[in-house]
Amino acid sequence: MDEKNTAVTDEFVALPMTDEEDDVENNKKSSPMGALVVQSPQPPQAGDLVEGIVSAIGRARVFVDLPPFGSGIIYGREYLNARDILRKVQVGDTIAAKVVDTENEDGYLELSLKEARQALIWSDAEEAQKKQTILNLPVKEANKGGLILTWQGIAGFLPASQLAAEHYPRVEDGDKDKIYSELQKMVGQALNVVIITADQKEGKLIFSEKGPQEKEEKEEKVSRYAVGDTLEGTVTGAVDFGIFVKLEEGLEGLVHISELDWGLVEDTRALYKVGDKVKVKIIEVKDDKISLSIKQLEENPWVGAGKKYAKDQTVQGVIIKYNKHGALASIEEGVAGLVHISEFASEQELRNTLELGKSYPLKITLFEPKEQRMTFSYKEALAEQAK
Repeated sequence: MDEKNTAVTDEFVALPMTDEEDDVENNKKSSPMGALVVQSPQPPQAGDLVEGIVSAIGRARVFVDLPPFGSGIIYGREYLNARDILRKVQVGDTIAAKVVDTENEDGYLELSLKEARQALIWSDAEEAQKKQTILNLPVKEANKGGLILTWQGIAGFLPASQLAAEHYPRVEDGDKDKIYSELQKMVGQALNVVIITADQKEGKLIFSEKGPQEKEEKEEKVSRYAVGDTLEGTVTGAVDFGIFVKLEEGLEGLVHISELDWGLVEDTRALYKVGDKVKVKIIEVKDDKISLSIKQLEENPWVGAGKKYAKDQTVQGVIIKYNKHGALASIEEGVAGLVHISEFASEQELRNTLELGKSYPLKITLFEPKEQRMTFSYKEALAEQAK
């Protein structure tokens, strides 16, 4: 095909060609395609991105002038894939396309507009990753591992571990169903994120709400604390498994329910409210997480109990809780043991015999104060009383 052919048929609207190829090259250099577009005098190869001027538009096909390499064509499946974009294209427009075949049977370079668009988007993603550009994107979906966000038509993944502290699902023991339930609440919410992985070959686009700076700042903050430190913080949240305490701006620690009090705690919200000031002790620093204790700032009641009680002693105990193993009885604040269900014919008999909140004589059958373990026998205590 003659590169200078400007013939017009009923099927095409043609752009008259000129010899001012310098202008074309200047347009290329000023294009946002930049280094992605083939600038070499070598003919483009399959997979290369090229840029040219639309010279003719026909039925389900678009011709692109690519001096000095001839003409390219977008047609067939590639036209259908990009028809929404191509409907807006006019003769004289400069467009970028990807070479899918260097020479078809009619001598044209076969081009793909959609693949070029995808390549440009991934290139933008790589650039955004390098610059750590902050993107404000809405959450489209949630799964048990994190959130799905869409950027320029490409779906990306925001792992739960990459959520900022205020959005991280506060779920005990990493229960995936509970995490999923919390993540679903974020669908529709817009988050400020950065791209941490952009891999076109693998089709991976991964976001983070933390960003490297936040991670470094948090690690630097955590490094200033050590196990055994005692400090004051503010309660920022009370959940079933404990309370969260702000130690400083951008840094929280968790007081697990087992570390709130030496006595039995069943409702954290009844003890603490958001905004309460509390004194805490650091009991673990791991990675960027800090574990705290409130009860360890008070004397362990089991120490005193070890001096007052002994195995085979009969004491008065108040029933404070039932569980699958029996009834939990407290002999003083923070010191409790189990009356095993095996002493009764059924769970119902146990509950009818030992009522919550009432006091009963109990014989200590196991007493290990250092391990904070104790068991009782109600029947043996009754038998001794009968004697």
